[in-house]
Amino acid sequence: MAPYCFMLLYITGVNHLADIEIDKINKPYRPLASSKISYRAGVVIVVASLFMSFGIGLKIGSKPLLWGLVTIFVAMTVYSVNLPLLRWKKSTMGTLASNVPTILVAYNLAPYFHMKTFVLKKAATFTRPLAFTTVVMSLFNVVLALFKDIPDIEGDKKAGHQTLSIRLGPKRVFWYCITLLEITYGVAVIMGVTSPFLWSKIFTVLAHATVALILWFRANSVDLKSKEALQSLYMFMWQLLYLENVLVLFVR
Repeated sequence: MAPYCFMLLYITGVNHLADIEIDKINKPYRPLASSKISYRAGVVIVVASLFMSFGIGLKIGSKPLLWGLVTIFVAMTVYSVNLPLLRWKKSTMGTLASNVPTILVAYNLAPYFHMKTFVLKKAATFTRPLAFTTVVMSLFNVVLALFKDIPDIEGDKKAGHQTLSIRLGPKRVFWYCITLLEITYGVAVIMGVTSPFLWSKIFTVLAHATVALILWFRANSVDLKSKEALQSLYMFMWQLLYLENVLVLFVR
């Protein structure tokens, strides 16, 4: 967890450093945009976090763990840094191209194989719960990557970004995201129905069906013209992601 926490500080910090002018419009409360933290201090924090992340990872010596850290570093640096051929966040395809490998490799497969092969010294196996978790978490993070641009249209337009929300409009992207999340919960329900374990079948189906209904009613109550309401639903989706991290433990 330690190298991943430091890497999270790096990718969050480097994104803030690259987005100061946009954040002054979209999220003026952020520490760099509001000048609560100076640019120099931000650079020091980001660089130190990166060195700590790879330093601890190398000290541990787990290949899956290091591959996870390298994937996060490369993909999210390409996503954020404003240099030629980089700054992939300017487009939706670039956003997905940098986020999906991170989700698949760094946040699902790498930690699993680190625990399986390096910590427990067992053979690597691709299990049914791992396949389910990888698919569901990937769909979740695709939705989050698309939805986060909806409240940020004003700043993204001024920065010349071509996000899906700008191209198609916030309403269509909003409902695309909600539909994709509902499909994700549908996949979870199907996974539960086909489970050979009765306790897993009942829990997985009931839990995901309930959350799907809550999301649907919450989405239908959102004022799409209100930036605050959209941001609130975006944060609620993060809460659903955290909840899913618990629910997947019961899938068999």
